[in-house]
Amino acid sequence: MEFFDSHCHLDDERFDEDRENLIEEIKKADITKFVSAGYSLKGSQKGVELSKKYDSIYTTCGISPNDIPQTEEELWKNIEEIRGLVKENLQDKKIVAIGEIGLDYHWEKDLQRRDLQRQAFMKQIEMANVFDLPIVIHTREAVMDTIEILKKNPVNKKGIFHCCPLNRELVKEALKLGFYISFAGPVTFKNSKNAKEIIELVPNDKMLIETDSPYLAPEPVRGTRNDPRNVKYIAQKIADVKEMTLEEIAQITYQNTEKVFNIDS
Repeated sequence: MEFFDSHCHLDDERFDEDRENLIEEIKKADITKFVSAGYSLKGSQKGVELSKKYDSIYTTCGISPNDIPQTEEELWKNIEEIRGLVKENLQDKKIVAIGEIGLDYHWEKDLQRRDLQRQAFMKQIEMANVFDLPIVIHTREAVMDTIEILKKNPVNKKGIFHCCPLNRELVKEALKLGFYISFAGPVTFKNSKNAKEIIELVPNDKMLIETDSPYLAPEPVRGTRNDPRNVKYIAQKIADVKEMTLEEIAQITYQNTEKVFNIDS
């Protein structure tokens, strides 16, 4: 039985002391492929470095809404540098998407800064289409704007709502648009009231699993530093809800992740 963690952040400084050893332990735990997702220029560069060093690691490149630079000039400069990074390394087939990109209004209350998030989102969708790549979407407290942008700016290769908020309307609209839904630690949380409903809502051929590590460790290890080995807990939760075996969920989500990211088996 093999697992594919579709979204983690192994470039994070919390892994600096034991990253190499941890990657070996992850492979021993049957997590045979994983995506170390970019979220800033620096994070994207680090993700590319990791993907070149390890056969099991793939990466994404992009500027997340929570990593928008302080000035508009710097933002466009960073996006152009990411464009160059992708162009230079695309032939290796280890950059599998533009992301994580999207909108996050939870911390950002300034309307001008929110508008900058939207502009960056649309600009990076354009980049994804140029490179014929899917996108990885981060959205929080911005459901309507996210869906509106996707409707007005179609993504040729679609993509994934990563760590998808357990919002019924968002999931329904995302599925209508052809996107995949990736489940993370929050579906296992004891206070997650609608996790079962959302899991049941997502067809088997549109679901992925991820850790988003080092964040959002699932039950029963909630509160610890998360890592890709914990993706099994998310898979088990889905298996329980769908009344399937863990092996079935592992196989389905593995194949789905390879399909959306165009990764050879």
